[in-house]
Amino acid sequence: MKTLIVTGGSAGIGLQIGRRLAADGHEVVLVGRNVDRLKDAEISLAGDGLDCRIAALDVRDDTAVKQLVENLPRVDGVVNNAAGNFTARTIDMSLNGFRAVVEISLYGTFNFSTALARRLIADGRPGAICNIITTYAWTGAPGVAHSAAGKAGMLAFTKSVAREWGQHGIRVNAVAPGFVPTESATAHILSSPGAADRMLELIPLARFGRTEDIADAVTFLMSDQASYVTGSVLTVDGGRSLGPSMHEAPSKQDLT
Repeated sequence: MKTLIVTGGSAGIGLQIGRRLAADGHEVVLVGRNVDRLKDAEISLAGDGLDCRIAALDVRDDTAVKQLVENLPRVDGVVNNAAGNFTARTIDMSLNGFRAVVEISLYGTFNFSTALARRLIADGRPGAICNIITTYAWTGAPGVAHSAAGKAGMLAFTKSVAREWGQHGIRVNAVAPGFVPTESATAHILSSPGAADRMLELIPLARFGRTEDIADAVTFLMSDQASYVTGSVLTVDGGRSLGPSMHEAPSKQDLT
């Protein structure tokens, strides 16, 4: 059994990752800023017969992060899932808005990753880190330049520290989800008429992602089954980031 931290773990993808890791028998620590939402998450897992710890803190607070990692009896890995986002034209975006989103994603990832690495190296034990990024970290996307910048930084950070920390047995990977219609994502992205149909036309697997899809990918990368995988990015988007094809794919009818 491993002790694994999941940031942004009170809802959505983070909560499902925590649920999946706990179901696999690991001790899970869910991290978030809102203690009430964390308590709701704890109750949700308990309803499935699963235990977890909760820790209310801001991932940008390096002192709080260090204290959590140092005070746990044992820690084996972290899933850096905490993120902030909103849609806005870049020319209308304030510096404070840009900074806040980048800091949650990138600074939070730095804080937890370095705190974990120091602890593991001091203890002489291996470990694993999985950073939740996004496909527009490399494709770009309008309206989310702040989020794309932060996630692109996480991608570069993932590959850089995978090189540095491999000698200590610390594996660092990333998962890049496509669109997953969580409650908040649906409210912001699928609110306009026809938006869902337009998005589905661009996904070769013809469906949206599920939180379970992302959790499965993370669980693999955090497991010993991925013991020879580091510095990698696992894209889980149904093929959306492949982009438009030069030729139209044959229809189901043409193949039967």
